[in-house]
Amino acid sequence: MDTTWVVVADQARARLFSASDPRGPLEEVEDLANPEGRLHDRDLNADSPGRAFDSMGEGRHAMGKHHSPKEQEAIRFAHEVGERLAAGLHDGVFRHLIISATPRFLGLLRETLPEAVATCIVLELHKDLTALGRDEIRAHLPERLPRAPRSSQG
Repeated sequence: MDTTWVVVADQARARLFSASDPRGPLEEVEDLANPEGRLHDRDLNADSPGRAFDSMGEGRHAMGKHHSPKEQEAIRFAHEVGERLAAGLHDGVFRHLIISATPRFLGLLRETLPEAVATCIVLELHKDLTALGRDEIRAHLPERLPRAPRSSQG
């Protein structure tokens, strides 16, 4: 099957669309929601960081976190989206992938997508199109959706 999937996403929502014809319309496949992606850090994590003793001396300090709770939640959601895309690729329901996401979430997706899924990407857009209708989303894409060249192995 030579179908293209189009993913429009941000940290709170990812919508998956399918296009079997490079010039045809999009059909919505799935709408993944991440309500925690809209929350503020203070709403995600009410606890303060723990306290630790200095390794030398008698001082104490707050233990920091590498990522804020909101960033951790966005990373978790990027993994969830990646797993869904990997399942679709494994099932053979798409061959080509277009991703449109907020720049920050697009970076998280790049870091978390399985390699097999990443090699299917034919176009990336740094735009948040999640609130648009399918025809409006299609209007932001090229008239003819790009396709990856067929590999000699498959």
